[in-house]
Amino acid sequence: MQKQNIRKKVIQSWLQNQLKMTIDSLTPASSDASFRRYFRISCNNQTYIVMDAPPERENIKAFIDVASLLSTTGINIPKIYHINLEQGFLLLEDFGNQCYLDKLNQDNVDIFYKQALNSLLKLQSKIDFKNCQLPVYDFELLNKELDIFAEWFLEKKLNISITHDYRAIFEKTKQLLINSALEQPKTCVHRDYHSRNLMITSANNPGIIDFQDAVVGPITYDLVSLLKDCYIEWPEQMIDLWLNQYFQHLKDTRLMNNSFDTFKCWFDLMGIQRHLKAIGIFARLHLRDNKSTYLQDIPRTIDYILNTSAKYPELNAFNYFFQNTVMPAWRLTI
Repeated sequence: MQKQNIRKKVIQSWLQNQLKMTIDSLTPASSDASFRRYFRISCNNQTYIVMDAPPERENIKAFIDVASLLSTTGINIPKIYHINLEQGFLLLEDFGNQCYLDKLNQDNVDIFYKQALNSLLKLQSKIDFKNCQLPVYDFELLNKELDIFAEWFLEKKLNISITHDYRAIFEKTKQLLINSALEQPKTCVHRDYHSRNLMITSANNPGIIDFQDAVVGPITYDLVSLLKDCYIEWPEQMIDLWLNQYFQHLKDTRLMNNSFDTFKCWFDLMGIQRHLKAIGIFARLHLRDNKSTYLQDIPRTIDYILNTSAKYPELNAFNYFFQNTVMPAWRLTI
């Protein structure tokens, strides 16, 4: 807490002494699952966002580089007004304080999701993934993410001992999920394209944030992040409708030459990979970082995994393990 207060004073000094801004107010805007913090400042009847990204913890250069790349697509990302690389500060455009999650309901979700999917299509179609110099979502990264689930959720949160039999089931499942991800068409991947990172804006909605971890990876990754969001859930028939519509857009833009059945399988298995990773991260945030509010999103994320894995015979053993070993242990913690 003392370090955070010191950094807040350093931010004020940077704004006032170096940028010569008259600060009327400086208040917390939000925080996220990383070590970044955000402040909203008011200056001469105009508001801005200050990103506080401690250099020893966060790579602010990645945010700047990805912002430069995404700005070429026409999607709505915050303008960067000032950069302080040495101290890890950015002065950004303020998209306001309403994200999709705050406002989504049955009446407006089609409009909001249509806009989000239009932006996603721009992201995927207007960036040359072969020459964009983003990191690649390769076998090592996919495998590492899945191991977060085993380490932080199974072992540390649920105290499940990974026996030889359990390990064999998990390794076989990992291989299936990773192979499915790697065989998909490649594209630019935001990597956290969900309702908390889509801000409601008056023009060119949505405003898209938290894109610094972008990679080149599977074409269904951002789509499953949005449609099977860890923070809000929609009926399966609605998801299928959006999925069909987006598939047609991919076909029209020649990003997809495969059948819908193949695309749907990729989407489903990508969802399991992402949701396993998310559960592991939620457990790690709780156990390591004392951010326990994410535990409330685990039941929804588990439901996605159970419902999807039940549809694929090759995941029968994994589904059985989850139903009969993971779920009883999880219920004991609730």
